[in-house]
This record gives sequence, C-alpha cells and structure tokens, in this order.
Amino acid sequence: MKDMTHALPDGRIFLAGRWEEGGGAPITSSFSHDGSENLTFNGASREDAERAIAAAKAAQADPAWRDLLPHERAKYLYRIADGIEANIDRISYIQSRDTGKTVTETRALAGSAVGTFRYFAAVCETADETLTTQRATALTASVHEPIGVVGAITPWNSPIASDAQKLAPALAAGNAMVMKPSSWSPLVSLELARIVAEAGLPEGLLSVLPGSGREVGNLLVEHPDVGRIAFTGGTATGRMLGEQAGRKLMPISLELGGKSPTIVWDDADQELAIAGILFGIFSSSGQSCIAGSRLFVQRSIFNGFVEKLVAATRRLKLGDPFAPGTQVAPMINHEHRASVEAYIKGALDEGGEILCGGKRPEGAEYEAGAYLEPTIIAGLANDAKTCREEIFGPVLVVLPFDDEANVVAQSNDNEYGLACGIWTRDFPRAWRLARAIRAGTVWINTYKQFSISTPFGGDGASGMGREKGREGLRVWQRQKGIYADLTGQPHPWAGITTGQE
Repeated sequence: MKDMTHALPDGRIFLAGRWEEGGGAPITSSFSHDGSENLTFNGASREDAERAIAAAKAAQADPAWRDLLPHERAKYLYRIADGIEANIDRISYIQSRDTGKTVTETRALAGSAVGTFRYFAAVCETADETLTTQRATALTASVHEPIGVVGAITPWNSPIASDAQKLAPALAAGNAMVMKPSSWSPLVSLELARIVAEAGLPEGLLSVLPGSGREVGNLLVEHPDVGRIAFTGGTATGRMLGEQAGRKLMPISLELGGKSPTIVWDDADQELAIAGILFGIFSSSGQSCIAGSRLFVQRSIFNGFVEKLVAATRRLKLGDPFAPGTQVAPMINHEHRASVEAYIKGALDEGGEILCGGKRPEGAEYEAGAYLEPTIIAGLANDAKTCREEIFGPVLVVLPFDDEANVVAQSNDNEYGLACGIWTRDFPRAWRLARAIRAGTVWINTYKQFSISTPFGGDGASGMGREKGREGLRVWQRQKGIYADLTGQPHPWAGITTGQE
C-alpha cells in the first residue's frame, strides 16, 4: 500500500458534529512496527464530554430526528455505509498504523463495518411493532422507542468493527451517541466520525471523544442523561462499569475477555483443524477476546497433532503490517508486549514447556517494533494460571483430554464463557458439545467466522448482553405496552353509567 500519512486525522476531536481541540491530556498514537509517531493530540476532557452529552440530548429531542420515520433514519445509515466503502483504503491504512494489524485484516474490518451499517439500515426499515394477543376489551400493542442519549466505550484491538456494531443500531433505533474510543487506537474512530458527518447526520447526534477512561468513560456511565452504555474491553473495567450502571439502574452491555477452548477429536480433519487453530489464536497477534487460547486435543492423537501444529506455527510469516503475505504483525505497543512476556515467564515458572516461540524475533526489521513470536506451551494443567487468565497475545496452551465428559468439564472449568471451537467429523457429538459448553459463540469445524445477523456476546466473566442480529436493534430502545379501550364504557368498579338506554 502506498504511503498515506496525509490521511491521518488532524488531531481534533469530534464534539457534537464539530471539530475542536480537546481539553484533556495529550494522547500519542504510534506505529508499533517501528515505534514511529503517528500523531500526538489533546484528548477530550470531562468538560468536553459534558458538552457532548448536552448537545446529544438536544439533538435527539429535536422532532426532526425524534419523529423521523424508520425508513428515513435508514437513509443515513446507508449513506454512512457507502462512505466507509468508498474510503476502505484510507480506513485500513489508518487502522494499521494505529493498531499494528495487517492491512489485510484492517480492510476486512472496514468491510465488516460497511455490512453492519447496511444490515441495521435494513433492520430499521423492516422492524415491526406488535399487536399483542387480545385478552380483554382493549386493543393492546407493544411498541419500541429510542432511549435518548446513549454511550459506547470501544476497544483498541478492532475499533472500526466494534464502533459500527454499537453506532449503527443505536442510530437506527433513534438515539444520539457519545463514543469514547481507546486512547491506544483513537484515530480510526475519528475517521469514522468524518464519514458520518459527510453523510449528513444532524449535528449533535454523534460525538467521538478519545480521552481518559476516568474522566470521559466514567462520566458517560454516571451522567443522569445517558440512558444506556455498551462497553467492549477488559473484564476488570467491565465489572467496575457494571457496578456503576447498577447503582444508576441503567442498562449496560459488556463484551469482555475470554479464555476460549478449542477441541480436536481423533476423527477431525487435521489440516482443517490446524488452519483454523492458527487463525483463531495467532491472527491479530492473539489480541482478540475470542482467541482460541486453550487447545484440547484427544490424548490418542495428542503428540502427533501437536507436532504438526508446532511445525505449521513456525512457518507463519511475521513482519510489517503493510508487507504482502504478513500473517503475524506487531502487538499494539511495547507495554502490552511486556505484559504478555510476563505471562510466558509465569508459564515456565508453573512447569510449562515452550514448544515454539516464547521470545522476540531476531533481525533488524523487528528490533524497534513490538513483535513477539507465536508461542505454544505444553505441560500445564488446566488449573494453571496461564490456562485460567486472559493473556491477550499470541500464546496457545495445549492440553490432552480423554473423552466427552472430560473435555466438557475442562472447557467449562473457567470463569470466562465467550467462544469455543470444535473439530470433528461426528456432527451429533459436535452438536452435543456445542450445547454443553458454556460459551456465547460456538464454531464447528471453523473458527473466528462472523455474521452481523447472528447475536454475539459472552457469559460469566466474558460479559452480559448481546450485539448483532435483529434483536441488536431493540436493546437500544425502550419497550412500551399500550392499551386502548374498545368498549366506550366506564369501568364498572366506579359505579358510573353513561346514561345510555
């Protein structure tokens, strides 16, 4: 891809439809391939967020938006989708510079955002209200209305896709949104704001405020005028935000971490399984909530299968996110790499054996970047810290299992419940496992495949609530029951008659 440094945002935040210099602390975005600086700018302050919420409240209450018919709201979403599609090269460049992801992946994420906006535009146009079953002398109905002002706190690892999964249904539902992207990767969210503005969305309905979680994020959760929050991020932060929302009695959805199991049976297509496992854990450099980080292999094939997997892992190509053929790019930054390296050291302290990786790659092209080799660790029990905590990096733990009951027990023996992969030719067994394992998403003979039409979320420490699917619109609305009397007669309890003979 040609140099598109000129495409980077100019450092202003998007506050209620206008570009302004932020009043908060400086934020620096760097390219983790070589450590070069993308941009340093002032993030949003608490005061900026307060102004954004006030503007959102006014814009959402304006009859021009509040009373707009669904098919008219859908037009904005279609225009936003077209704008993203027209700018995929620019978006993918910005996101690769901001996150270190391969340009192949960031193009796919941008394409996903296009599909998300188009899908929820269609859902908005076709979502029906309901005349409920008549059980009395009143006409009864279930209707849905916008919540009002809503907030989104989005993650650093795949911002454009996560932004779209929150913003598209929120706008389709008739709300105004204040979004806080991560300070580690804020640039592509600002690019999305530019596209939204060019699509003609009325001012005030969207603000994008990179800034401190303590100042901007906490205000979004605590502010009395914000009626719902969607958060994607770490479990510790999610628990804190959930407590804050609970005190306020505000709905919140939390898409948090994972320690997802993948399971290989002795009858599996091993080539298919190895390809899916590599993609599931080492794409995005393992920086994915759904990463298949615990691999259970049936004991009868364990040694041979793991040997093949290690050989395939060693063939993966590490390098520049913009270089053709790169499969594993640098991590988001050196700070996060150090955190992952500490987990690898901890695995050794627990008695684990590194089968491949476990160190920084050698070579001048890697020295300045936040690179870490794809790592496979054996010799640990399922109760080891390395097997229980989310590492969020290119680290896979391999463990043997004996039978169905054993692998279900081991898979579910974890506080997380986000995803699972199953590799077998025995479909009835795969279906039993899919129903028995606690996970919001289960893949059979594939991994990390998505559809915007299919709900996504987790259980336990992996969060609560769901995104995507037709019901993904309704979580951004309030449901109301309406009763309309059909008799014209006073209620008999009052003892009043109409005087009609």
